[in-house]
Amino acid sequence: MLGHVPPLPQQPQRSPFSGHMVVCGDDALAQRLAVELRYVYGERVTLLLPPGPDPRRPELPLTGRGRAAALFGRMSSAMNRNGAGNGGGNADSDTNAGVEAVRILQAHEPSDEALEEAGVDTAAALALVYDDDERNIRAALTARRLNPRVRLVIRLYNRKLGQHLEALLDQAAAVASPGLDHTALDASTTVLSDADTAAPALAATALAGSSKVIQAEGLLLRAAERTPPRDGQVADPGLCTLALLSSTTHDPAGTEGSDSSGDEGPRLLPDQAEVAAATGRGTIVLEAVSRNGANARTRRMGGRSAPLSQFFSRRLRWSALGVGLAVLGLAVASTFTTGDKPLHAAYLTLLDLFAMGDPAIGDPTARQIIQILSGVAGLMLLPLLVAGVLEAFGSLRTASSLRRPPRGLSGHVVLLGLGKIGTRVLVQLRELGIPVVCVEDDPDARGIPVARRLHVPVVIGDVTQEGVLEAAKIRRARALLALTSIDTTNLEAALYARSVKPSLRVTLRLFDDEFATAVYRTLRTAHPQALTRSRSVSHLAAPSFAVAMMGRQILGAVPVERKVMLFAAVEVAGHPQLEGRTVEQAFRSGAWRVLALDVAPPADRRPDLAFPGTPPLAPGTGTEDRPGGLVWNLHPGYVLQPTDRVVIAATRRGLAELLRRRSSLTHR
Repeated sequence: MLGHVPPLPQQPQRSPFSGHMVVCGDDALAQRLAVELRYVYGERVTLLLPPGPDPRRPELPLTGRGRAAALFGRMSSAMNRNGAGNGGGNADSDTNAGVEAVRILQAHEPSDEALEEAGVDTAAALALVYDDDERNIRAALTARRLNPRVRLVIRLYNRKLGQHLEALLDQAAAVASPGLDHTALDASTTVLSDADTAAPALAATALAGSSKVIQAEGLLLRAAERTPPRDGQVADPGLCTLALLSSTTHDPAGTEGSDSSGDEGPRLLPDQAEVAAATGRGTIVLEAVSRNGANARTRRMGGRSAPLSQFFSRRLRWSALGVGLAVLGLAVASTFTTGDKPLHAAYLTLLDLFAMGDPAIGDPTARQIIQILSGVAGLMLLPLLVAGVLEAFGSLRTASSLRRPPRGLSGHVVLLGLGKIGTRVLVQLRELGIPVVCVEDDPDARGIPVARRLHVPVVIGDVTQEGVLEAAKIRRARALLALTSIDTTNLEAALYARSVKPSLRVTLRLFDDEFATAVYRTLRTAHPQALTRSRSVSHLAAPSFAVAMMGRQILGAVPVERKVMLFAAVEVAGHPQLEGRTVEQAFRSGAWRVLALDVAPPADRRPDLAFPGTPPLAPGTGTEDRPGGLVWNLHPGYVLQPTDRVVIAATRRGLAELLRRRSSLTHR
């Protein structure tokens, strides 16, 4: 009898690319990142996706490949229109090839065979952005073995684990490639978290006129949103205007523009003429660039200790205080009436209080009265002690349970979803001292322990069911943050919340720009006086991952409606747009702007820019005799030298143009 002979395993096909970018993931971030690399940076990209729809995401009508192809098609046409309008695109000639410009592969897992077929052994960079940390770690170890020189960008939610993994993979790269220079080694492994990148921007949408702080160790940049001024008023321009918003004095809601909004959307990095002509528009200005002192106190987050208020009710604490004052009064009265010493009088009072003394037979009348009153106080103390013990045991028993929203709560933020993003946003809001009520349908969600530790009220239930938002006190809330991973759930919650409170400030997490625009316009028409904001986590996080794949790191990202503005440190050498030009000449409206100059010697420079600030430079002044530091109020006539390093604010396309010219010399 012949046995079954299994077919020979299919050999993976080699990638036709070399020096390309490989992106592996299973959600929207992978698709956004591929779009960013292809249509903003002009790189050749191989995208590795799961073969079918994620069973945990049944709301997606398309498979991963179909959804990515649709997104690439829209971005290709949008970028081509923008490139034509700006006098030429930044992508290379094969951008017009459409979807074929991105090579899409399918595999259940990022195995050795799948990574080899994607061409990791000849790739310049690999991004591992699966939603599962363990899968990213296994793939990173495999990729480092296949190609010790490949640049790795890894998505991890666990911060501490990410630091250890980064050091481990860098050490492996150094051992496998002894000739790798220090600069390349620093960029060989980068661990990022999309939740950490997007959380500050999402938390800021709950506050009107909020500011975004970009912090890189010693450097502190504060970008503040200024609401449109009233008629006859002039807005404070700050140090410089970073963006003009679509909101105006007569239309405070604006258009919530994105990259495809054209002239109706916000304007990033405008010149002085545009700022002067845009009276009555909302702005984002640079408020301060300063050094964050090492001794600055970090605000302590509530909920880390276990004060008496967490174990005993307010009524019980007041009762205990009353009994204590009564005992003190009796001891003082005993001192004055009997002539005893204070300690002896207090001792006798306590004996009477606990019924441990002999009757005061034959003693003065005052002493007998005090003994009777002490006995009465003792009767009051007994139920107080019993109540205290019961409350303490009850508090310990319910320490693992979730708090319910208190009755008189108002002015809070209702946060929907306690996944990775919602948990980080919750921490941000609590650090700002904003009261929060969370709504989550999964009692085992990632953020439930965090909410319990912070003593944040949580309502367990499906937000689409009637009564759930009412239990979260939505009528008295200041804002609603709908941050679940399902767009339709976020929209349904927002519509229901607006029906309950039409003036409620709403922020929705939405993936698709076209869908977000349609939702915004509809909500704006129905509720013109209420503010509506929509943000895409993958859109906020993708630029950071893309820049890391180019071998750089951005200092931070500031959302401007549905656009993103980036802050980065750039070496002047090798950039003809900067080298030999004055600060004023180097400024390109809508692309980049020089904000600060690092005057530390090149050998002493650190990537985190942790240097103290120094006075401004006059035009023509050299930097040889200047102490190390950051000069942020540069004179417009200062000439940028090849040895300089500058801090710039840039758009996605502007920073891509600067980085592409450098990257083209290395792996193109």
